[in-house]
Amino acid sequence: MTLLRTQLGNTLRGHRLRQHRTLRDVSGAARVSLGYLSEVERGQKEASSELLASICDALEVELADLLAEVSLELRGAGAGADVRPLASSGEAAATAETAAAPQPSDAAAEPALALVGAAQGRTARRRDAVSLAA
Repeated sequence: MTLLRTQLGNTLRGHRLRQHRTLRDVSGAARVSLGYLSEVERGQKEASSELLASICDALEVELADLLAEVSLELRGAGAGADVRPLASSGEAAATAETAAAPQPSDAAAEPALALVGAAQGRTARRRDAVSLAA
């Protein structure tokens, strides 16, 4: 099983090397220490989304494209994983219209937050409740 941080690092390193750039160059452009960028590339550090965005800007790679590339690599590592194609722009527009359309609802239903609060109250009152905490 490949870790996300390992695949992110490998993909970032691949982009940097294809551009014939050094760690020093990219770390300066991304405003990240050279050592930290090196650890991210080697999969030793879990990069925040803000840091990934900064590195992507320095490499002139869209963050969404990086994540899509990593996703495909992770799926490929799953031996024969089926990858669904992305929806075309026409299909995406139709999906967005369907999602924006009002959905029928049960007028008598309670809001989800009210149900969560009620469920917690019932559990707290039961004396014979079993704790699943380890």
